[in-house]
Amino acid sequence: MFLLGYDIGSSSVKASIIEAETGRCIASAYSPGEEMPIEAIQPGWAEQDPEMWWHNLKLATKELLARSCISSGDIRAIGISYQMHGLVVVDKTHTVLRPSIIWCDSRAVPVGKRAFSEIGGQRCLEHLLNSPGNFTASKLKWVKDHEPKLFEQIYKIMLPGDYIAMKLTGEICTTSSGLSEGILWDFRNNDLAKLLLDHYGIPSEMIPPIVQTFSCQGLLSSEAASGLGIKPGTAVTYRAGDQPNNALSLNVLEPGEIAATAGTSGVVYGVSDVVKYDPFSRVNTFVHVNHNDNNPRLGVLLCINGTGILNSWVRKNIVPAGTTYDEMNTLASGIPVGSGGISVLPFGNGAERMLESQEIGCIVDGINFNIHSASHLVRAAHEGVAFAFKYGMDIMKGIGIDTKIIRAGYTNMFLSPVFRETLANITEATIEMYDTDGSQGAARGAGIGSGFYNSSVEAFTGLKKRMTVEPSKEMLQPSGEAFTRWVQVLNKNLRLENK
Repeated sequence: MFLLGYDIGSSSVKASIIEAETGRCIASAYSPGEEMPIEAIQPGWAEQDPEMWWHNLKLATKELLARSCISSGDIRAIGISYQMHGLVVVDKTHTVLRPSIIWCDSRAVPVGKRAFSEIGGQRCLEHLLNSPGNFTASKLKWVKDHEPKLFEQIYKIMLPGDYIAMKLTGEICTTSSGLSEGILWDFRNNDLAKLLLDHYGIPSEMIPPIVQTFSCQGLLSSEAASGLGIKPGTAVTYRAGDQPNNALSLNVLEPGEIAATAGTSGVVYGVSDVVKYDPFSRVNTFVHVNHNDNNPRLGVLLCINGTGILNSWVRKNIVPAGTTYDEMNTLASGIPVGSGGISVLPFGNGAERMLESQEIGCIVDGINFNIHSASHLVRAAHEGVAFAFKYGMDIMKGIGIDTKIIRAGYTNMFLSPVFRETLANITEATIEMYDTDGSQGAARGAGIGSGFYNSSVEAFTGLKKRMTVEPSKEMLQPSGEAFTRWVQVLNKNLRLENK
C-alpha cells in the first residue's frame, strides 16, 4: 500500500510516494525543470495562474508513477502541502476568475494596516493574534475595492491547496489551519473571523465549508484520475500550508518542539498549547495541523529574510573564487567561537518582521585589519545567522514557545557545523536533522487522515534521522558572550519600543 504527497510551491510542484507499511520514500519527482514564472505587472505584485500548478502536478505525477513502477490502484490516499497566504477565486462553475495573488505579493499591505487601525489593534490581536496585514483576507478586500465587477462573480475563495483539492475531487472545502494562515480565523471564538469579514464587507458565504485537516476531504474524480493515471475514488485525506506541513514532516506536533529551515531565508516554527500573541506582531500564529478543541495546538512562525542568502553572498564576494560551501564550512570551523570579535547582522534581504519591519541592512562590526581574515568573516556570518535564530526564538519564548528540541532537514545552513553547533549551544536545545521534505510530509499526513496510521507515532516510524547535535557545556559560556555582543550591536542600530 502506498501514500501520495504533493507539495505545491511557487517555484515547482513536487510529488512523492511513501510505502505506507515502512514509511520509506520510494520515488519523488517535480515539475517544471525550471522555476514556474511569477507575473509582476506592477511593483510589489506577484501572481500565478493556478492552472499552471495543476498542469505541473499532472506532469510530476506521470513522472513519479513511471519512476516508482507501482500500480496506481495501490495508492491508498493523497495529501497536499501548498504555498501559504495565496488567494484563488472561482465562480459557480469552478472557473478561476483571475490569476492567484500569491504569498509574496505586497499590494494589500495598506489594506491590512488600515483595518488594524480601524478595528483596533488590541481587538485584532485578541481575536486574530495578528494584524490583518498582507494576508489572504486583505488581498480579497483589495479585489473587492479595485475589481468590483469581478468580485460580484466570486462564488468561493480558496487557498492554493484548496484549489488543488478542488481539481482533484471537484469539491470545494478548506480547513481551520488554512483559514488561520489567511487571517480568517478567530482564535478567541474558535470560529471564522466574522469581525474581519464584516469589516471588509465580505460575505461569509464566500468561505468554503470547513473540514478537518486529517479527514476524507473528497474522492478523486474520474476526470482528474484519467489525467493523472491514478484510480478514481482515491481519497484526499490531508492538506496543510507549507510551514505547518514542514513541521508535520519533521514530526513537530507537541509543545516545546521546533521545526527550522535555513535556506535563502529562514523559518522557525514552534508548537504551543497556549493562545497568546506578540504585541508587536513580529510572529505569525496559525492553527496547527493537530489542533482540536480539547488539546489546542498552535503553530507560531518566525521568518528571518537573511539567512542562507548571506552565506551565498560571502561565497560570491569574500572567499576566493571557486570555494565550495563545504570548504567554507572548513574555514569557519578553524576559527574560535566568537569570530575574533566580529559580529555580523544578517539582515541584508529586506525589512525584517521580527525587527518590527525595519530594514537595517547587513552590518559587519568589529573588523580589525591586522588580525582578521576571510575565515573570520565566514565564521561570523554563520554565527550571525544562528544568533538571528536565537533572537527570534527569544521573542517566541515570550508567547509560550519554550524550545527543547529543534528539528530540521539535513540541508542548507544545517550542513554547516558552526551554524548548527552555535544554535544548539545558545538555545541549549538538541538539534535533530532528518531526510525528508514537504511532499513526503504530505504523504505521511495522508496516511494519518486515511486511518492507515492509528497515530503520528506510527506515521513517523520510517523517518530517517541523519544527525543529532547536543549542546556543549564547554561552549555555552563563550557562545553566550558572543551572542550578547551581537545583541548589543543590533540594539545600536534599532529603534524598537521593546528593545
